Amino acid sequence: MKMSINRRQISRRSILAGAAALGLTGTLAACGGSDDDSGGSDSGPVKLTYWSWAPNMEKVAAIWNKKNPDITVTVSKQASGGEIVSKLITAKKAGNAPDLIQVEYQSLPTLVSNDVLADITKYAGDTKSQFAEGLWGMVTLGTDALYAIPQDAGPLMFYYREDLFKKHGLTVPKTWTEFAETARAARKAVPDAYLTTFSSNDPGLFAGLAQQAGGKWWTVGSGGRWTVGIDDAATKQVAEFWGGLVQEGVIDNQPMYTPAWNNALNKGTHLAWVSAVWAPGVLVSSAPDTKGKWRMAPLPQWKSGENVTGSWGGSSTGVSTDSKHAEAAAKFATWLNTDPEALAALVKEVAIYPAATKGQSGDVLTTPEFFSNQADFYTTAGQIAATTAAAAWGPNVNTAYTTFQDAFGKASKAKKEAQFDSALATVQAKTFADMKKQGFEVTEA
Repeated sequence: MKMSINRRQISRRSILAGAAALGLTGTLAACGGSDDDSGGSDSGPVKLTYWSWAPNMEKVAAIWNKKNPDITVTVSKQASGGEIVSKLITAKKAGNAPDLIQVEYQSLPTLVSNDVLADITKYAGDTKSQFAEGLWGMVTLGTDALYAIPQDAGPLMFYYREDLFKKHGLTVPKTWTEFAETARAARKAVPDAYLTTFSSNDPGLFAGLAQQAGGKWWTVGSGGRWTVGIDDAATKQVAEFWGGLVQEGVIDNQPMYTPAWNNALNKGTHLAWVSAVWAPGVLVSSAPDTKGKWRMAPLPQWKSGENVTGSWGGSSTGVSTDSKHAEAAAKFATWLNTDPEALAALVKEVAIYPAATKGQSGDVLTTPEFFSNQADFYTTAGQIAATTAAAAWGPNVNTAYTTFQDAFGKASKAKKEAQFDSALATVQAKTFADMKKQGFEVTEA
């Protein structure tokens, strides 16, 4: 699925329009990240600072530094999520943002609208060819600009207990209709168990499911006017589907990452989990007794014959508008996320699933120990990752996510499909109102 934003009409200037209305970016002519920013000359020794929360990133940077003594990179460990976004915006206002930034995909619009990220298109070369179209769309925001290089991917997949599916004669669902049928069959076969749960404590999963269905939560027009469509038809379909199964009593309504959830996975009272490629690392600690009993399959589709997935998580490497060495910083960002040696180090030291297609196969990606019964785990994962739909993120994801946790948390407890629908409407309304309050030109889908 392609981004709905018209690439030929949107400019960096229109992305900045809402923030500029509030005075967040200053005058566009004065900002370091203007459309004609040259990034300075990098003819002499250069020292770059890289803000990253990923463990062991300094070990990967050390490989670069050894080979490139004229461009050295120092990794500064930061917190992730909203904390690093707030800190970056503050640093930008003070004029001392770091050269390089690790950025989650959903945070890109917020940082662009606050003029934190530079357009590095002119330094990218043919980098685009090394990534799936959907992932590349997440770092361009559907424009002709390039705000970061994709680093890791989190394609959604369907994980299930192979042993229990065989024992109870359950079918691995290929469509969401079949998923519902399997949920009913599982509940009938094992009355004290559920196929899986609907969790309200991590909006990223729901966002990925909406993404797969074709949801376009935020889009922006050529004049800088944003449209908020969180309660669009595709997302309503997802909310009503899960709400219906919770109301029917064939899907659990408990949040993920709790002791009770861990116990359900470990004891087999949850027979499956819709998750991302990084799930094996979670299962190691959450369900230690189930090693070798799980298997992974593509995400169920809304229509038979379709082949698309959403994503849950993932980050990129951007260059700040404060950097006096944008070209050197972009060179490192490209190397970090496309060079075979760098990709191997990211897998080994940082434990990520690379966004670059050539990093999604090969000897460096050994079958997860927890999935010893599925030797083709990463071969299948690579095929699924190539079908990732591009997400349409906006500048106030934090508001949407916080509202989701509250509204859908109440809906889950109520176990009413109608309340899932109203919860989605609440997320839409509060997200729209927040953007309007911030000064963005905004309308509703």
